[in-house]
Amino acid sequence: MRPLGPRVPDDAHVQQVLDLCMRVGEVLLSSGESAGETTDTMMRVAAACGLATVEVDITFTSITVSCHRGRAAAPVTSMRLVRHRSLDLTRLAEVAKIVDRVEHGEIDAEDASAVLTEAVSAPHPYPRWVATLGWALLAGSIALLLGAAPITALAAFTVTALIDRIGRVLNRWGLPSFFQQVTGGMIATGSGLAMYAGGVLPAGTQPSLVVAAGITVLLSGLSVVGTVQDAISGYYVTAAGRAAEIALLSAGLLTGVVLALKIGLAFGLTLQVAGPLPQGPGWYGIAVFASAVGAAAFSLAGYARLRPLLAAGTAGAAGWAAYGALRQFVELGPVAATGVAAVVVGIASGLLRRGGRVAPLVVILAGITPLLPGLTAYRGFYQLAVEGLADGLVTVTLALAIGLALAAGVTFGDFVTRPWARRRAPGNTTNEHQRQ
Repeated sequence: MRPLGPRVPDDAHVQQVLDLCMRVGEVLLSSGESAGETTDTMMRVAAACGLATVEVDITFTSITVSCHRGRAAAPVTSMRLVRHRSLDLTRLAEVAKIVDRVEHGEIDAEDASAVLTEAVSAPHPYPRWVATLGWALLAGSIALLLGAAPITALAAFTVTALIDRIGRVLNRWGLPSFFQQVTGGMIATGSGLAMYAGGVLPAGTQPSLVVAAGITVLLSGLSVVGTVQDAISGYYVTAAGRAAEIALLSAGLLTGVVLALKIGLAFGLTLQVAGPLPQGPGWYGIAVFASAVGAAAFSLAGYARLRPLLAAGTAGAAGWAAYGALRQFVELGPVAATGVAAVVVGIASGLLRRGGRVAPLVVILAGITPLLPGLTAYRGFYQLAVEGLADGLVTVTLALAIGLALAAGVTFGDFVTRPWARRRAPGNTTNEHQRQ
């Protein structure tokens, strides 16, 4: 133990600081932040409040903090469970501001706790229907990005809005997330089949892109980036927990899509997978614009304010511009092109981290959304339901590889832009509990 100074921290002060750290960590972890970044932030808050000998342990659903006080006094340990997870980018940004003020000595632990209470209990900056509009706009933008006709993009917009409203009701009823994913996959696929059968979406309009856009929106809620960041940083227990959650929710989405396709086959209806992405400078410009709108729409669905919306749109456009150029002009494979594009998004988030004006997680989550393998995933699901197990597994594996390339690329891009002092932060050290 390094020296603690002439005066040992008393119990009341230690409890107050640990409670502040706990609440900060709970907001970060519930918003999808990685365990390493959450640990680092909590330890910086504790150090700024005068507790230099603090250890933090995170295991996906729980946070444990312990303050050591040498031989003069017993250690103080606190634990909190993180039961609820929600995307509120405004709340995340407010917490980041509070942490920055604590580190610069502008407020102490008591004042920070009061400000944090106000930030956490404050209502969303927008009504709930604005979030629904954001998810629907994301789906419409993804459909345009994939080469859909305007009527197909409008159908994707409408279907995704319906999925979000139904999902909100199911969440209020307490239905587990697995079954919510099943329901979302069935609604996306069943709606596409119904509109195709009713003539709303003729064959030339590529109705399967309605399903692909819906799958992309449902995939956007999975914490793939946090999982890979935790694994790379050495938080294996947390990474394993996140991976299990992703596998379960992806299985629910697969179940919903395949069930709907099977029902459609029983009635003689199939949604053939759309062809490859269009080519040409004109489509490239439209795709970059649609990516910017889609990334901004994702941030809007997460209740982000104006500045994060602009940053997210810029990151989305930059990521897809890199991906489209590599695919169209260099003819790079989808996995490699996605990984390079994700590095671009990661670098953008790292630069914004240095600027301190926009939470990096906002840029990361929004910037990679247009690159999610929604169409590839649907192709794999369709092959599993119609064409056979072997082809379907190969395509689903390709979709998984694209997702991993996204997460790894973002993590690497964010890492190379960090100051050297932050790279050696205590939060990046693997402890014995995580090794087990």
